[in-house]
Amino acid sequence: MDALDLARWQFGITTVYHFLFVPLTIGLSVIVASLQTAWYRTGRPEYLRATKFFGKLFLINFAMGVVTGIVQEFQFGMNWSTYSTFVGDVFGAPLAMEALIAFFLESTFIGLWIFGWDRLRKGVHLACIWAAALGSNLSAYFILAANAWMRNPVGHEVDAATGRARLTDIGAVLTNPQAWSTYFHVIAASFVVAGLFVAAVSAWKLMRERWSGPGDATPHPSEHELFRTSLRAGFLVTAIAGALVVASGDHQAKLAATYEPMKLAAAEALWENEQSAGFSLFAVGDVQGSRNHVNVQIPGVLSFLATGSPWGEVQGIENVQAQYEQLYGPGDYRPNIAVIYWAFRLMMGLGLAGVAISVAGLWLTRGGRLPGRRWMYRVVVAALPAALAGNIFGWILTEMGRQPWTVRGELLTAASVSPGVSLGQVAFSLATFTLLYGVLAVVEAGLLFRYVKAGPGAALPYEPDPVPDERRDPAFSY
Repeated sequence: MDALDLARWQFGITTVYHFLFVPLTIGLSVIVASLQTAWYRTGRPEYLRATKFFGKLFLINFAMGVVTGIVQEFQFGMNWSTYSTFVGDVFGAPLAMEALIAFFLESTFIGLWIFGWDRLRKGVHLACIWAAALGSNLSAYFILAANAWMRNPVGHEVDAATGRARLTDIGAVLTNPQAWSTYFHVIAASFVVAGLFVAAVSAWKLMRERWSGPGDATPHPSEHELFRTSLRAGFLVTAIAGALVVASGDHQAKLAATYEPMKLAAAEALWENEQSAGFSLFAVGDVQGSRNHVNVQIPGVLSFLATGSPWGEVQGIENVQAQYEQLYGPGDYRPNIAVIYWAFRLMMGLGLAGVAISVAGLWLTRGGRLPGRRWMYRVVVAALPAALAGNIFGWILTEMGRQPWTVRGELLTAASVSPGVSLGQVAFSLATFTLLYGVLAVVEAGLLFRYVKAGPGAALPYEPDPVPDERRDPAFSY
């Protein structure tokens, strides 16, 4: 174990932790804006109550995302100064755009939305939450454009005198095919998470209403219909987003075949070039021996994903390794194949499970129905952490699939670490961040649970029921 290993662990932990909040912020911002739009158009108080209820949950998540996101900026200077020196001129443009345009737009209008209730006109206040949602989604694009550049570096040249990458075409960086394709995939996956979040909260409230525990307060009668509606809305968002995830994922596979053949081959444990390559469902292999002992496949599917034809040829790990040795010199250019292989399957399996639950949920709740068994509600609640885990495994696939490069073909990870940082220093910061993030996780979970349990009535109190005339006490007697 050396400083490089711990620096990679630290960056992986902080990045994965931060990304727990990102997809929910992206998707939930649009859902809250849509709920407020429904209230603006109809004037129905249940839409306003749902807006304030889910809006409060959105704000808790947004605040935690900002706090954990700031740490990411310091990672580059702390443990990856050589990497920062190399990419700084290129990354400066998209990250500056993210801060000055997207984050400024997002944070400013979230502030106006928070404090603008009853102070701004309804239409102006509604525009604030839509502007904040736009900022969240723009922010994702600029960051993903920078990330995509590491996998497909374009619009730059390496200065021979300084050894640094110098930006030559910002348009090429922002229109990188890896950037916009990844963006659509990440945004669609974010709406899967946000839809399941709304569905999980609604399912939990409906379950507690029907099977209340000791000490549970009796929910307001209007909450039943509110959460039944939001349950179906969450299912619908997830189902639509799931279809977009599949379509964008297909395009991602074709880009990987073109720009990252090693990652695609490792994700399928495909050792040699193969025509009509099958999609591996389950494999047990020997990485050192470059072979699979067991490999259960669906014939032709991998070739179709990679080339658009079930008879197309897909490059294998050994063939790509030989090409890279010719291009870059001797070395092992394979990522951790076991991690990549199973991350790919867990990403797809957990994500598609959440989408399948949503489709089944739409069927079970049709025509005013609600599931009659408690375990069905528990499955919906469990689908949320499963979808979050699917997103995380997707990022593990993306980032570890690029190894051993930080910038593909330009800069190795082993050459990117800060030269003056010792093992003890990295160990101390890793332990500090892990402890801090553990505390923040407890705070986040506690706040969310507290406000979910309190319900919509805490966000917008219900008006007292009118007392019938015949039961009113007389004010005077004479």
